[in-house]
Amino acid sequence: MKIYEVGGAVRDELLGRPVQDRDYVVVGATPERMVELGFQPVGRDFPVFLHPRTHEEYALARTERKSGRGYKGFTVHTSPEVTLEEDLARRDLTINAMARDDTGTLFDPFDGAADLARGLLRHVSPAFEEDPVRILRVARFAARFGFTVAEDTMALMRQMVEVGEADHLVPERVWQEVSRGLMEARPSAMFDVLAECGALARVAPEWAHALDRRHDAGARALDVLDRSAAHATPITVRFGLAGMRAGRDVLALCDRLRAPTDCRELASLATRTLADIRIAPQLDARELVNLLQAMDAWRRPDRMRELLCIAAIDDDAAPADYAPSRVIEAALVATLGVNAAALAADRSDPRSVPDRIRDARVAAVQDAR
Repeated sequence: MKIYEVGGAVRDELLGRPVQDRDYVVVGATPERMVELGFQPVGRDFPVFLHPRTHEEYALARTERKSGRGYKGFTVHTSPEVTLEEDLARRDLTINAMARDDTGTLFDPFDGAADLARGLLRHVSPAFEEDPVRILRVARFAARFGFTVAEDTMALMRQMVEVGEADHLVPERVWQEVSRGLMEARPSAMFDVLAECGALARVAPEWAHALDRRHDAGARALDVLDRSAAHATPITVRFGLAGMRAGRDVLALCDRLRAPTDCRELASLATRTLADIRIAPQLDARELVNLLQAMDAWRRPDRMRELLCIAAIDDDAAPADYAPSRVIEAALVATLGVNAAALAADRSDPRSVPDRIRDARVAAVQDAR
């Protein structure tokens, strides 16, 4: 029985990056032996165990054989005879197919370290084409590291799209990879890769033109996404910046990706309100109150501020210094002094309650100017 650290931890250590999670592969063991040693079994599709003290994941060395369409169509084989190289050979990219033993010795049968030095994303074997999720992972790694996709790997990804493998990706898995890619240092690189191999038009056709650098509007949108990374913005803001590029189709995009409610709402609101946010300094008091109403600012001030952040980044401005943000924030502060409950209880005023509250807020904004 031999234990090796594998995958992302080895890669990130070689790059000098912080290691978030460590995974291990166990060669020469059986499930029964792992349980005898105190490991807790957790794997459904193949034997994975948690270390009794560290709770890190230890998987038995395995091979995989394609048995159906999509990313779940695999038959997994584990046995004590499966070698380390056979286990590494099933992995997606050479930079993820390296291992270290407990002495620190590096095992790199597919030259992953050389590809790290070259900044190259290259598939390990033709078996890459058996799992369409790997297309998304390659795009996400491009966003993380800024690496180039090898020509033969890009050709293989195009072929996978052409034969329909990408059509078998489920929305939840697409969202998982795309949302993670949006949080990387260069989100634009993810969309560049997806557009180049043709996958973007399959997994998110609402984005196919809007986030394609070959079009002027797409190039500008991708630059905006990269700026969002510089401001350390949350996924809601980054998806809002990307999602609003779908325009009238933003809700269709959110449905297709099964985007979480907070991301869906913010992207939709950005699509509807961004034009008015930009001209806030030119709006009169009533128009500003109407804008605050459209943003649901009194109930959701934090979401309003995320909208303002989207507008600032889209206009290439620092969110804290964005002039429309200052105007809208000042209007919100002014309206917070309005006692809506007292106005609603006033039986002597013939106006409707919503009209009373709106007029009082307009007056408060006018007085504050």
